Amino acid sequence: MKRAASILRLAGRIAMLAIVSCVLALVSIQFEGICAKNVAMVREVGASRAEIAALERREREQQRTLRRLATPDGAIPEIHAKLNLVGPHEEIFYVRGLTDR
Repeated sequence: MKRAASILRLAGRIAMLAIVSCVLALVSIQFEGICAKNVAMVREVGASRAEIAALERREREQQRTLRRLATPDGAIPEIHAKLNLVGPHEEIFYVRGLTDR
């Protein structure tokens, strides 16, 4: 009877060890998954911040261009440059390089 009780106790301890091992394995797998998601989100946030900074730089550039083009002193030279137009008393000179012959 003592032998049966000690065998039963040993089997119970082995079963409890197996259950605890399974629980610890599941917890560690869940923790690894959460850490992987966290790393991915940190990368996404970094990429988003870089994109926001680039968009803010572009917006500042565009605002500067709008302020420049809002006045005739800034708009007229831009129009002439884009359309290859000349104003009164102006001339366009095309200069050929040595390789253009």
